[in-house]
Amino acid sequence: MKKVLVVDDCATETHEISRILKKYGYDVFFAETGEAGVELADKESPDLVLMDIVMPGINGFQATRQLNRNPRTSSIPVIMVTTKNQASDREWSLKQGAKGYLVKPVPEKELINTIETVLAIN
Repeated sequence: MKKVLVVDDCATETHEISRILKKYGYDVFFAETGEAGVELADKESPDLVLMDIVMPGINGFQATRQLNRNPRTSSIPVIMVTTKNQASDREWSLKQGAKGYLVKPVPEKELINTIETVLAIN
C-alpha cells in the first residue's frame, strides 16, 4: 500500500482528498503546516506528498524546496494541490522541485491519474 502525506491546513480539503485516496487503496496521513510536513516526510518516508501552497508558517513552495534539498527526502515526489491558478505559481512550483500541479477543487479522476503518473515515473 502506497503512503501519501497530505500537507494542507484546510480540514475540508484534507477530508475530501483522504476519502478519494482511501477509496483507491492509499494509506493517508496528514500535516497542517509546511514545517510539520517536512518533519513528517523525513520521519515517515511517504511514497508521495500532496502539498498545499498557502499555509501558516513556511508555505508549500518553501516546504517543497526543503524536501528536495534534503538527501533523505529528495526522492519523494511532491504534487502541489492548491487554489492558486496562476501560470507563475505553477512555474515556481516546478522550479522548487514539484513533479505536478493541481488546482482545487481537484476532480477525483484527475487527482488519481496525476498521482499514478508521478508514482510511475519516480
